[in-house]
Amino acid sequence: MKLRALIVDDEYPARQELRYILGKFEDIEIVGEAANASEALALIKALGYSILFLDISMPGMNGLELGAAIQEMEKPPYVIFVTAYDEYALRAFDVNAIDYILKPIEENRLRMAVNKVLKATQDTGTRNQGKLDEEVARIKIDRIPADMNGKTVLVSLAEIVYAYTEQDAVFVKTFSDVLSTHFTLKELEARLDPGVFYRTHRCCLVNLRKVKEIIPFFNGTYTLVMDDTDRSEVPLSRAQAKKLRRILGF
Repeated sequence: MKLRALIVDDEYPARQELRYILGKFEDIEIVGEAANASEALALIKALGYSILFLDISMPGMNGLELGAAIQEMEKPPYVIFVTAYDEYALRAFDVNAIDYILKPIEENRLRMAVNKVLKATQDTGTRNQGKLDEEVARIKIDRIPADMNGKTVLVSLAEIVYAYTEQDAVFVKTFSDVLSTHFTLKELEARLDPGVFYRTHRCCLVNLRKVKEIIPFFNGTYTLVMDDTDRSEVPLSRAQAKKLRRILGF
C-alpha cells in the first residue's frame, strides 16, 4: 500500500531533502509539493492525500493553522510536522498530528513516523471492514443469488429442491429450473436451514421437504426421488443414510 504524500515547506532545499529521503521508502508516493499553506490547502482539496509532511513556520497561514483547517474535512490526510522548532510540539498534537519531527531529518526517525501512519491506515481499514461485516451479518434474507440466462435472480430458499456440484460449479434445482451459483456447496450449506436441508452425499444437498420417495439402491445406499418436474433422483450415501433414517424414523 502506497501513501500519497504532499510536502509543504517554504524552503526549496528543505523540500528537496525530504523528497530525497522519502524516495527511499517504497510505501510513499510523493505526488505534490507546496511552498505555503494556502497553496497546500488548494492541492489537498483538489486531490486526496494520505499523508502531509508539514513545516510550521511559513509566511501567511502557518503549518498549525493549516493543520487545524484540514481537520474540518471529511477525510483529512494524516499530518507529520517536520520543523526546526521544538516549542510547538504540544500545539501540533492539538490538530491531530500523528508525529512531530525536528530538523535536521534523520531517516530512521522519519521511518518511525511513516510506520505510524501505515499502522493507523491499516487499523482504520480493519475497523471499517469489521463494521461492514457486522452490518451484513445483521441482515437476514430467505433468498440466495443465482444466475439464469445472464441475469442474477434471487431464489427463495423454500423453492430450492436440491443443490449439487458438477464440474466444480454449484447448481440449485427448483421445481422447474436449474440455476448456477457462485457458492461452494459448503458455503451454500452454511446459508441454508440445517433443519430443512440435508447433505445426502459429498456432491448433493437436499430440501427434505421436497423428498417424494426413498428407494433402496445398493449396499445400504438409497436414491431420493425429488418433488420437481423431472422427478430428479439424488444419491444418498451409506453413511448419510444411517443419519437420515434416524431423523425420519424409517
